[in-house]
Amino acid sequence: MAEYTQIFKGTAFTSKSATEVQILKDYLFFINADGMIEKTVSPEHVDYQQLLTTYQHHKHFHPLDEGQYFLPGFVDLHVHAPQWAQSGTALDIPLYDWLNTYTFPIESKFSDLVFAQEVYEDLVSTLLANGTTTSLYFATVHKEASILLAKICAEKGQRGLVGKVVMDDPEQNPHFYRDATTQTALADTEEFILAVKGLAKTTKQGVYPVVTPRFIPSCTDHALKGLGELAAKYNTHIQSHCSESDWEHGYVKERFHKNDAEALHDFGLLGEKSVMAHCNFLSDDDARLFAETGTAIGHCPISNAYFANSVIPIARFHALGVDIGLGSDISGGFSPSLFDNARQAVMSSRMLEDGVDTAIAANKRGVPNSRITINEAFYLATAGGGESLSLPIGRLQENYTWDVQIIDTKTHSAKLPIFDSQEALHDIFQKMMYLVRPENIREVWVQGNKVHSRD
Repeated sequence: MAEYTQIFKGTAFTSKSATEVQILKDYLFFINADGMIEKTVSPEHVDYQQLLTTYQHHKHFHPLDEGQYFLPGFVDLHVHAPQWAQSGTALDIPLYDWLNTYTFPIESKFSDLVFAQEVYEDLVSTLLANGTTTSLYFATVHKEASILLAKICAEKGQRGLVGKVVMDDPEQNPHFYRDATTQTALADTEEFILAVKGLAKTTKQGVYPVVTPRFIPSCTDHALKGLGELAAKYNTHIQSHCSESDWEHGYVKERFHKNDAEALHDFGLLGEKSVMAHCNFLSDDDARLFAETGTAIGHCPISNAYFANSVIPIARFHALGVDIGLGSDISGGFSPSLFDNARQAVMSSRMLEDGVDTAIAANKRGVPNSRITINEAFYLATAGGGESLSLPIGRLQENYTWDVQIIDTKTHSAKLPIFDSQEALHDIFQKMMYLVRPENIREVWVQGNKVHSRD
């Protein structure tokens, strides 16, 4: 008998393409010691019944109960980890004021490792409880607190990609919260990269260091160039913000006489392992540059409604070949749930297509062909995020990680409105995407290990 560490049986939903959801009804999933899906077997397979008979009494056989389903774990491409401490506050003021009045003072407190540990442990647990199995994190300028976040991800079983933030320009950052000098910013970043790479050697699901200039307005040219060189030297992921708002987009154009995307590219910060948050103001040429370099967009629909001054044309950028995933942007986005963000992604796209000003004729009010479906939003939250990070995550198929959330549609306190025992599975999928709350997420698994359960 072949040795598998876990065997699961149940109906799963996974992205077949950016627009199509594949339904895997009553499949068997065989998970190896590395936490990878080694084999999937459908009921139509010639060996299905024999395999079921062989393994159904195995101590690590996990059949789903009636009304339960597998979804891939969600991939959150943009989380400001320290901002969890201010989530849900101060969302009604402009971005520049929000950063300087609320955000930078909060982030400066993470020099205190006791405070950092309290916030980060709560955040990682909260994200896991919301079905997020992989997170791409901005930490703070503090090297030790940033390493601590990677350690907490490792201990709690979440796949964490963590960046020590660089903010070295004394003219653009408050005196109480910035890197002391460009040289210390680069030295601390290199030490951070080496520490997290060391930690990763003993972490099954993986933790990853990420080169993280906060955004161009926070950084000197010297720092941006040095960060591009460090990313190349250590082959790390890269993250920043790009063309988020009128203010940021305009600032970069005034400083460099070019768009954000081109400026980042000149500093060596665009590539296959790069994720840029927001990107609402990308031109088509910028989007083509992203596609050519393999740079991904971290789409943050809830946050964009507050701070981006626009709706990003996701459908258009996808059509240009850009990898796109979903981000919560805690705390510019108030919700830690990618279910909530997937719902908002659909709503925002429909508002872009239909337009919002009724004083304009209906046929001129919106931007045609802008809407996305809930299938596409699901793709952004799962497979799109995996492709954006160039990792084998976000799909329930062979040679991908066993990162799953087990959804219980019959949870007493959050029962989904399913009254027909023969209801079409795709309709059930849609109800889950629109109605699931954390109470419905019965278990979460990362790399074959159970990391969250709800009684």
